[in-house]
Amino acid sequence: MPGQTPPSRRAAVLGSPIAHSLSPVLHRAAYEALGLDGWSYDRFEIDEDTLAGFLGDLPEGDWAGLSLTMPLKRAVIPLLDGISDTAASVEAVNTVVFTDDGRRTGDNTDIPGMLAALRERGVEKVDRAAVLGAGATASSALAALSRICTGQVTAFVRSEARAAEMRQWGERLAVDVAVADWADAALAFSAPLVVATTPAGTTDALAASVPDLPGTLFDVLYEPWPTRLAAAWSDRGGAVVGGLDLLVHQAVLQVERMTGHAPAPLAAMRAAGERALRERTAEG
Repeated sequence: MPGQTPPSRRAAVLGSPIAHSLSPVLHRAAYEALGLDGWSYDRFEIDEDTLAGFLGDLPEGDWAGLSLTMPLKRAVIPLLDGISDTAASVEAVNTVVFTDDGRRTGDNTDIPGMLAALRERGVEKVDRAAVLGAGATASSALAALSRICTGQVTAFVRSEARAAEMRQWGERLAVDVAVADWADAALAFSAPLVVATTPAGTTDALAASVPDLPGTLFDVLYEPWPTRLAAAWSDRGGAVVGGLDLLVHQAVLQVERMTGHAPAPLAAMRAAGERALRERTAEG
């Protein structure tokens, strides 16, 4: 509870590469808005080989939690005392909370963060959806869609191996998943909700195929922004949810879990993230 929050605690984001992460900007903005003057949030370049050593060297009592990005979301699981059902559903942990009794528990705020970002734009139920890409982010997208999509989800992928992965995730998450070849990815745009989970530049060639008055696009990238696909989508009158929306909403949940303060200051965190991205663009 707020009155029980320790006067000085540490948190950080771990991953590789990590220099680009906006997490310190968001969490520090939250601490400032909440008046947590003694709290700090840093970033550390950590990969699978150095993760166990890093966790083992953390002094007890100093740390409130960790944010995890690639490639650590699955590697961390054997090193924890337990994980939430949400994290277990996709075998991915992006949040570690250190409890007062010394336990390290893992959670996944990406999935509820996706749902919160969509809900903020008025998307609460759809009768079908499409996912561009496969992999860890796509599995989180399927987990989110399992809660709001009443019909089929079509995943557009580049290989049969990826297709098999998405089918397996669909079975595990009880989502009706159909797979299609990436060459036909423009067919995704007839769905009322399209989730793009691919790396920067991958969907650029699809921008010219966006129809008039499309549905909602959730593009998980936030830098560079807007992507060509997101810009074309917006130009044609479609609603766009961006990677910064996801990043902020999942960070809000992390702050609440790590600090015990709820609700976390969403507006202050988003403003800080937007300002940081503008500054990066100006520098570039």
